[in-house]
Amino acid sequence: MGENHTHNKKTGLPRKRFYRARAHSNPLSDSHFPIPISPCEVDYSLHYPEVVKVDPCKRIEFADVGCGFGGLLIALAPLFPDNLMIGMELRDKVTEYVKERILGLRTTNSGQYQNISVVRTNSMKYIPNYFEKGQLKKMFFLFPDPHFKEKNHRRRVISPFLLDEYAYVLAVGGIIYTITDVEELGEWMKSCLEEHPMFEALTSEELEADQVVKLLSAATEEGQKVARNGGQTFRAVFRRIVTH
Repeated sequence: MGENHTHNKKTGLPRKRFYRARAHSNPLSDSHFPIPISPCEVDYSLHYPEVVKVDPCKRIEFADVGCGFGGLLIALAPLFPDNLMIGMELRDKVTEYVKERILGLRTTNSGQYQNISVVRTNSMKYIPNYFEKGQLKKMFFLFPDPHFKEKNHRRRVISPFLLDEYAYVLAVGGIIYTITDVEELGEWMKSCLEEHPMFEALTSEELEADQVVKLLSAATEEGQKVARNGGQTFRAVFRRIVTH
């Protein structure tokens, strides 16, 4: 077999089947990957080398938590060329796939996709290690692990405790986007956000006007699968607000 059998010869992009991994990982277990001690330790030159050359002070503004195979990042990259985005993924093979996919797209599309990257990390534990207070404008939680059993609800990526952390790293006016095909989880995420004092729901007019909302199901592998199977999705989109 040739050296690059893991990549499509024509497009240069990685073949997904070589990067398959278990659908879910235990977010509470400690895996072995380097963690920055603080946001200033994050090496932007590794993630966005071309951007750093032009503007070394630029910072990440969008975070896709549990980014899967990177579909959303790739859809967002040309829509928001001036915003740096990062996917956060726990599964090592999946992270590797996204990394290769981005590098392939950068190679075949000169000057594009320089604003997206991926990191292997446990976002439930290490969000404050990556982002300063008020740094982010958008956070995405698309089709997260439902953790059906009640004793495992503490592993859910949206919870009252974790929303405190997300509120910390989100700028006022920043938006959290969540979507799932599991109704019970959809209700859980929505009620957690409704009950949190630092978030308010977007109005139906605001949802309609937000071009990102349409991508929540269309851009991801999971969303496309749900659509093919005629499934329903449940979304909750909330804004970070000032508390008085």
